[in-house]
Amino acid sequence: MAVLVTGGAGYIGSHTIVELLEASIDVVVVDNYINSKPEALNRVQAITGKDLTFYEVDILDEKSMEQVFENHEIEAVIHFAGLKAVGESVALPLSYYHNNITGSIILFKLMNKYNVKRLVFSSSATVYGLSNPSPLTENLPLSTTNPYGTTKWMIEKILQDIYHADSTWQIVLLRYFNPIGAHESGLIGEDPNGIPNNLMPYVTQVGIGKRKQLGVFGKDYDTPDGTGVRDYIHVVDLAKGHLSALTYITKHKGIEAINLGTGNGHSVLEVIKTFEKANNVTIPYTFEKRRPGDIGTCYADVSKAKKLLGWVAKRSLEDMCRDAWRWQSMYPEGYVND
Repeated sequence: MAVLVTGGAGYIGSHTIVELLEASIDVVVVDNYINSKPEALNRVQAITGKDLTFYEVDILDEKSMEQVFENHEIEAVIHFAGLKAVGESVALPLSYYHNNITGSIILFKLMNKYNVKRLVFSSSATVYGLSNPSPLTENLPLSTTNPYGTTKWMIEKILQDIYHADSTWQIVLLRYFNPIGAHESGLIGEDPNGIPNNLMPYVTQVGIGKRKQLGVFGKDYDTPDGTGVRDYIHVVDLAKGHLSALTYITKHKGIEAINLGTGNGHSVLEVIKTFEKANNVTIPYTFEKRRPGDIGTCYADVSKAKKLLGWVAKRSLEDMCRDAWRWQSMYPEGYVND
């Protein structure tokens, strides 16, 4: 019996596979390397000293995906695969809807055909939209502001309909907040293509000298220092949350949406200052206009994760900053194949 991980070579996927392998779970990975590098999985195996099975397959390729199900006795699926850049989704909505939703439907059809009805889905706090007050609880009304977020919301809805049609499914929808950091070994971390969309990889690239300075979007929010507040969670804590969710669905039927965050908010300036202090590195920055669609404060209510999964985030903001810098310092160019 094995767990199928789609998009497993990506940032969160690779860290999750480390946790799965270290828990002695057999892992089958599919990835098309659009948002990831083959070297990540080599490093995962180096960290754990354990092997995994890999297929270079696009989840839109139904025939190849079916072969994976034919070849292995899959017990459960952790579904990460998908396009993930908010700005790009606004420019290329059809690509995002086709890839993320059609690919997911193909996966769910095959799961149903092969009677694999345990699923952990990689969702996002973007499904809470702009109107809900923090801390965000899972029962709030959902809305989205960009095609990327809409694909997550639509896939959640599809899975709810699947469960209502067949109550033998066991599904957890994990709504992530802001994952940062890297594995403590420094061997795997966040390696974005091109200009980073997220705060931490931009900070580390400024620190390493790859970029001149950081642009901070907005300094007039209703927050302690005027900059946006977010719930940053260490990627290893997030990965451990997937292992907890996997354990949960082996024992419980139903469908549950669960936040994964720390339950605490940190401002952009707080992240910069913590990073500088933890690593003795100076990060020059300038203030820029707010980005459309950004909100001042967003952080999770994490009581449901603690109650249902027995999971809490344990790593501090200092840990996140230190581990992110170790990865960037060891591999300034990210995953570059030798």
